[in-house]
Amino acid sequence: MDYRNCQLCPRQCGVDRENGQRGFCDCPGTALVAKAMLHKWEEPALAGPGGSGAVFFGGCTLGCSYCQNAAISGHAAGQAMDSTQLRRVFEGLIAQGAENIDLVTPTQFLPTILPALEPKLPVPVVYNCGGYESVQTLKALEGRVDIYLPDLKYADPKLASSLSGAADYFPVAAAAIREMVRQTGPVQWQGDRILRGTVIRHLILPGQVENSLKVLDWIGETFRPGEVLVSLMRQYTPMGNQQPPMDRRITDEEYDAVLSWMFLNDLEGFTQEAQSADSGFIPDF
Repeated sequence: MDYRNCQLCPRQCGVDRENGQRGFCDCPGTALVAKAMLHKWEEPALAGPGGSGAVFFGGCTLGCSYCQNAAISGHAAGQAMDSTQLRRVFEGLIAQGAENIDLVTPTQFLPTILPALEPKLPVPVVYNCGGYESVQTLKALEGRVDIYLPDLKYADPKLASSLSGAADYFPVAAAAIREMVRQTGPVQWQGDRILRGTVIRHLILPGQVENSLKVLDWIGETFRPGEVLVSLMRQYTPMGNQQPPMDRRITDEEYDAVLSWMFLNDLEGFTQEAQSADSGFIPDF
């Protein structure tokens, strides 16, 4: 796995990033760390009292029009680091009390990240991604990632195309999540902390309840009760100049409809309060 003929994500750009070519993510052939911090606002079973050791990488393979991290995901942002420097960042966060190392949007920099994960860290490694992942790339992570934290954003291809430029999002993400669960197995707990497993995040979008219901249907049909956890997110906050209905937060009625469907599908996991839809929870990049 390297940055030449880049095939790291499902877009399969094939560019030679080591020699200055840029693909969809617009990222160079070196890891870019936009921010490293103790992140207290991840799911409580992940963050715990110490917080997740979140390492936010610049760039993204999706480019969602409503991204809350657009300041760093929309372009190649951050400090260039090699594997040795990245390892020091991980170890520094652990020394500060991090409950895990939370790799946020890491796929485009895996050739640098993977060596930094050896030898195995003393805390779980969380792979926090948009769900739009290549199964072949994920196979290289087996044994190195303890907890997968993918989004499952869309079941509707038209919505995926218009908001993220990825009409094939659902079949690609569905295959990726199956691979993640194959690697981790069912969720494993130690007290109130997740040690291993897959937690699927779904962000409810304004005016798109039907999309959310289809996402939850697939999860319920695909996995046994308790095999995966679902994090149902109501934190959508309009970013930039969004057109209706994306220019508003979701309503209580929209959230309640999706939450009820989650329970009807016998899905276990996490929910969010209305006050989570606040730009104050977005890290200062």
